[in-house]
Amino acid sequence: MGRSDSGFSEAGLRRTRDVLARHVESGRIPGLVALASRGDETHVEAIGTMHHDGDAPMRRDTIFRMASTSKPVTVAAAMVLLDECRLRLDDTVEPWLPELADRRVLRRIDGSLDDTVPARRPITVRDVLTSTLGLGMDMTALGTPIMNAIFAQGLTPNLPEPMPEPNEWMRRLGTLPLMHQPGERWQYHISNDLLGVLVARVTGQSFETFLRERIFDPLGMKDTGFHVPADKTDRLPPLYAPDPHTAEFTVWDEATGGRWSRPPAFQGGGGGLVSTVDDYHAYFRMLLNGGMHGSERILSRPAVQLMTTNRLTPEQNAARNATATDNVHVSFGQGQHGGWGFGMAVRTCRGDYAPVGQFGWDGGSGTSTYADPDHRITGILLTQIGASVPDPVRLMHDFWTSLYQAIED
Repeated sequence: MGRSDSGFSEAGLRRTRDVLARHVESGRIPGLVALASRGDETHVEAIGTMHHDGDAPMRRDTIFRMASTSKPVTVAAAMVLLDECRLRLDDTVEPWLPELADRRVLRRIDGSLDDTVPARRPITVRDVLTSTLGLGMDMTALGTPIMNAIFAQGLTPNLPEPMPEPNEWMRRLGTLPLMHQPGERWQYHISNDLLGVLVARVTGQSFETFLRERIFDPLGMKDTGFHVPADKTDRLPPLYAPDPHTAEFTVWDEATGGRWSRPPAFQGGGGGLVSTVDDYHAYFRMLLNGGMHGSERILSRPAVQLMTTNRLTPEQNAARNATATDNVHVSFGQGQHGGWGFGMAVRTCRGDYAPVGQFGWDGGSGTSTYADPDHRITGILLTQIGASVPDPVRLMHDFWTSLYQAIED
């Protein structure tokens, strides 16, 4: 990162690089690729190596498993359908997802799966987009019958067995009661995977095909998808999940023969993408430009505004705030943004150096992707260290802290 005439100070960029390098030199982060842009200026740092014991250096075009930073990108497929009036926010999802008709809802979150009441209303497209459909990952409810059933049915990633193909996934999802009434409470992740099934059924195309035709190819996101082709495997580092007690490096996914070495049965909008800093930069820059990429419109300006402003009521958001603030030992302090749009966090309070209005999200594989419309900043930080330990999240915090100090207005 060198001299800039677009609002970053030279000293600030140098300090940001020093902060990133210090994390790599600690031995806890083998390597990283970071991008910071403001206006027409873009700065990229590739520091460290692909493997924790050295060898191939990190490169600007290194491909990373994006984990939950997939969410802010894959939601764009649904926004295209809203723009084209092929979906409406308050349509019920049952015509496309009949497995979710006639829902039952648990009387209490820790109750047995047959202790239910009827849902007060059907699930809508809006519920899916805002992660308030009534079913999701709840880290405060681990060990309850419903969470045990979600894991047992293979409805989430990161389990030993991959998720089933979409129709079977939907069949299994349809056997479970909801945890909360539709629209009542924000819950994490499952809605984002469900969104991919919804898009595929509305369009008659696979989720990835639609994303590629309408988002990836128009933006030039040539390295983004749900798997890494064999001729690009040398650009994919292993993904480590360090032991939380010893910090010993443990490989969670290998590049060759690993989970992303072949097309998956389930194209997961919640966490399945692989990508690069430049591909993600193209996407977030499009959002900052109100849906435009050069002279081509990808999304309407109102669609972008819907995605990137808070969509939750205080009552819906209460659970999200509690999850973030009461479980910092799990999240290492991430998630305290205050609000949620469509597929991404939106800052509604100033809890750290980032201002109100910043939008984006983080991933459990050590990824962080945000844009700031007030300062016209995009920041992307990609590593190969999972958040089984606090090190990658501390790196994220330090990246954003130092980057905001580098602003020179």
